[in-house]
Amino acid sequence: MGTVNHPEELYTFAEDAPTVPAGLHLVAGLTGFADAGSAVAQVTTAVLEGLETELVAEFDPDVLLDWRARRPVITFEHDHIAAVEPPRLRLHLVRDEIGQPFLFLSGYEPDFQWNRFVRAVTDLADELQVVDTTWVQAIPMPVPHTRPISLTVSGTRADLVEQMSVWKPETQAPANVLHLVEHRLSELGAQVTGLVLLVPHYLSDTEFPDAAVAALSGISAATGLIFPSDELREEGREFRTRVDEQVSGNEELQRLVSVLEERHDTYMEGNPIASPLTGVDGQVPTADSIAAELERFLAGRRPDGDPAAD
Repeated sequence: MGTVNHPEELYTFAEDAPTVPAGLHLVAGLTGFADAGSAVAQVTTAVLEGLETELVAEFDPDVLLDWRARRPVITFEHDHIAAVEPPRLRLHLVRDEIGQPFLFLSGYEPDFQWNRFVRAVTDLADELQVVDTTWVQAIPMPVPHTRPISLTVSGTRADLVEQMSVWKPETQAPANVLHLVEHRLSELGAQVTGLVLLVPHYLSDTEFPDAAVAALSGISAATGLIFPSDELREEGREFRTRVDEQVSGNEELQRLVSVLEERHDTYMEGNPIASPLTGVDGQVPTADSIAAELERFLAGRRPDGDPAAD
């Protein structure tokens, strides 16, 4: 296979692709790296299964994907393969709960061709004349599940950073490919917002419904779009109840959660500590005991077999 020289060769428009009106919001969330609480995966399910969608374009996995790292899922029935579900990276035209159209880029984070992928996405945003781009990611942090999920907001929207960004670090960290998309869009003078959710790290390996609700709420605040979240909110209430039952039965867990709560609340009250994640001594509290105690409970919540969760 030869080298792909042009970004537009990375994707193909659907044969019956709908006409995309100018001036839409582009919302993006890719799985495969640091999707704490399966927030992005749950958002993707809520959008693609809960709203009216039309396929606009699909990216080529033979160019972008490491198949051996993220293998297709087969359905085997007795003596034959009944279905094959390969990972997909697609752009859809979606209508929210009140009929507002927007574009939704979802699927796997590419393993290869990052620079060309970034150019492809930014070129598509320009070609389709999107009004702005909002992307979401969730990362594990030592914060308590008993407090609302906080955000770190980046991009060109100073108003959203001021209103929504709780933690504003100066740091270096491994990039999501959508960080590169944001950086390129910013260079081009386009409107772009990155929403990074800070998810309790002891719940990061499970499906944490509150993380998905927080992601949808953040996207709504940035775009005005309305998403289906009633089912996720109900699941979140049940999930928190079960976690609280686990914690309440163990004094050590109660102490650990209490430490996380105290440091979170101290930071939120504006006291002079550098981060909601550390104490005045600068040390991040360990919550390994929480993870160990909850392991059996959380195992039942993991999305087993989902290649997007790898």
